[in-house]
Amino acid sequence: MEILHVSAECYPVAKAGGLADVVGALPKYQQLLGHIAKVVMPMHRMKFLYNNEWEVVHKGWFRMGDREFDFTIIKEKNNKLGFDLYCVDINGLLDREKIYGYDDDTERFTAFQIAVAEWLRSWEHRPDAINVHDHHAALLPFMLRHCFAYRHLANIPVVLTIHNAQYQGWMGWDKATYLPAWDTWKWGLLDWENAVNPLACGIKCADKVNTVSPGYMNELRYAANGLEHLFNMEWMKCSGILNGIDYAVWDPAKDTYILDNYSVADCKEGKALNKKKLCDDLGLDINLPLFVFIGRLVHEKAADLLPAVITSAYARFGTTFNFVILGSGDPNVEAALDYMRNHWFGYYHSQIEYNEKFSHQLYAGADFLLMPSRVEPCGLNQMYSMRYGTVPMVRRTGGLNDTVIDIGDWQGYGICFSHASLDDILEAMERALHIFKDKPLMHEVRERMMSVNNSWETSANKYIELYQSIYK
Repeated sequence: MEILHVSAECYPVAKAGGLADVVGALPKYQQLLGHIAKVVMPMHRMKFLYNNEWEVVHKGWFRMGDREFDFTIIKEKNNKLGFDLYCVDINGLLDREKIYGYDDDTERFTAFQIAVAEWLRSWEHRPDAINVHDHHAALLPFMLRHCFAYRHLANIPVVLTIHNAQYQGWMGWDKATYLPAWDTWKWGLLDWENAVNPLACGIKCADKVNTVSPGYMNELRYAANGLEHLFNMEWMKCSGILNGIDYAVWDPAKDTYILDNYSVADCKEGKALNKKKLCDDLGLDINLPLFVFIGRLVHEKAADLLPAVITSAYARFGTTFNFVILGSGDPNVEAALDYMRNHWFGYYHSQIEYNEKFSHQLYAGADFLLMPSRVEPCGLNQMYSMRYGTVPMVRRTGGLNDTVIDIGDWQGYGICFSHASLDDILEAMERALHIFKDKPLMHEVRERMMSVNNSWETSANKYIELYQSIYK
């Protein structure tokens, strides 16, 4: 099969979260299965753009509302990612240094999708399937079916993959004029609660809809930020496919970011050396258990609880542990976490940024990873931590519930709790402190979790089966 993935992000080109990791790995593994996978994304002005060679493969133009735009499709020349990578350049609109966060994001991502549709119109052949990711690409199924210029592409199977249904791309009906001429009798496909809702539109118009874990798909039937009724109506074409992780990138035996490489066979020694390097660099006591939080400091991740959790934990347990934070997001949470460095010097460290190298070092050197998420469609961090022998501490929700088995259960290797609350998290930390003291148990758990297979091979094949099911 030939599959075209359409996404706002792709690791290592541009990353804001797990979406990039998936789009950077899934096509590569589909290629390894013998298929042709391609990715098209906006041309963000980031390091990858300047550090690689590109060639122009298409030029075109389109009208959006009362404005005309020229666009260029460029292709990375050396297949560095293991698949063909294309970027859409629209001067002044897509060529920016950040992926999101601009006042005209609605215009930016609508233009991106129109450019992709115009490019597809020029192809001499048709892809066997198009996989659009999240609301930034979710208008494409509607455009290919109901915009007059693209109706000859209407029979191409389209799958919508939802990585996070909390973000839906809402826009006012005045923005509907941005779309190329379309069959206005189909206005109901764009509408949800008196607004144009790209994600809802994609759910209605795509041939198949999947989320990044079975557990998250079940949750969306009763907690989908206003789309619960829609998911129940469209349930027959919905499924969940658990994300994998890229074992070529996340491999403690080969990871160039960490001090000492190790595998399950020598994880005890490898973890100890990496922890020593990390603690020495941060001024922490290596003999104490090391907890880490890695991720966006936002409400979904329950990051707003972290200041109270850490303060309360030191009050309850004393200086019997270290805690390190890596992430950015809510400015208030950032400020609170940064301020705490003055109070718990020698036991606490915060680094308010996204830092890929440091994240690898934390996974390799930490004892426990805390993920108290209120919403977690799949979660990749818990899988990274397992791969590196770091015990995941997770709330039972979405993909976290699908991937982590509590130590108290048969063949368990994680610490699970039910609520994103101060009491539940503190109780989980207390369990972790007791487990840490049991060195044989810690070693057994590490070996067990590092042996779990969370690679992309199985999941990539399930995506192929999903595409093929549309033809049946």
